Amino acid sequence: MSAETLDRGLVLDSVRVTEIAAIAAWSLVGRGDEKAADQAAVDAMRTALNDLEIDGEIVIGEGERDEAPMLYIGEKVGRGGPAVDIALDPLEGTTLTAKAMSNALTVMAWAPKGTLLNAPDTYMDKIACGPGYPAGLIDLDASPGENVQALARARGVDASQITVCVLDRPRHGEIIARLREVGARVHLITDGDVAGVINTADPDTGIDLYLGQGGAPEGVLACAALKCVGGQFQGRLVFRNADERMRAERCGITQLDKKYDLHEMVRADAIFAATGVTKGVLLDGVRLKNGFVHTHSMVMNSFTRTVREVRMKRPV
Repeated sequence: MSAETLDRGLVLDSVRVTEIAAIAAWSLVGRGDEKAADQAAVDAMRTALNDLEIDGEIVIGEGERDEAPMLYIGEKVGRGGPAVDIALDPLEGTTLTAKAMSNALTVMAWAPKGTLLNAPDTYMDKIACGPGYPAGLIDLDASPGENVQALARARGVDASQITVCVLDRPRHGEIIARLREVGARVHLITDGDVAGVINTADPDTGIDLYLGQGGAPEGVLACAALKCVGGQFQGRLVFRNADERMRAERCGITQLDKKYDLHEMVRADAIFAATGVTKGVLLDGVRLKNGFVHTHSMVMNSFTRTVREVRMKRPV
């Protein structure tokens, strides 16, 4: 499939899928049930995907088949048509949704068959920045302070003017300390590292750099978004035990310590879509007003380098 086919046939389909999932998850915002919110989004997204004229395969999904009855890795979706790899997170921010906190999203990306990294459900060390910088400016193997200083030099500012987004986890205590040692601002988030990475590409968010360890599947989704708007990303899989190494091998990964860059994780033009479930930095959440459900989405296309905001309302 050509990049042009992706653009014409699937851009609007992608945002329809994330909208439907967001509305389903929104019905459970603030109700304290993470599993029910996630399941509602999964059910809605799967139904929407199966209505499309695609030959789709889930390469990043809810987990392996024995753990996830729907949208599992390797599941086929669609009624037939262009062959696509699909990466998705039906509800990024299950806790955010259950607690009615900001920045919960529904997220999906697709690309031609065989071009998305089939990342196992493990952790990944990640670093990302937005567009406009020399290639190779950031490096996963450099220290947090060195990356901040490199970015500051490229921008012509002091390190104190650099803001770094980090997941608020005990495992990141050392990273946070090293960032603050060089004077960087640290923006801590409770969940949602796909949005955290995307924020580096939007000057309005004030986020310059993303750093830390999060889910490997989310890394692929974030790379698809950055590929559409420009930016840099590096990631390396992290394995806590032999079972996780076996998962990687089942996904066809043989170089377990490989440092991936963005274009190795997303090897062709891609489409990325996201819809807000709860109001956040990137997107407004689902709202009910005057008998209509309102949604706010974004859809990105790496072939055309376009980002579209889509606001939709439909009767309840």
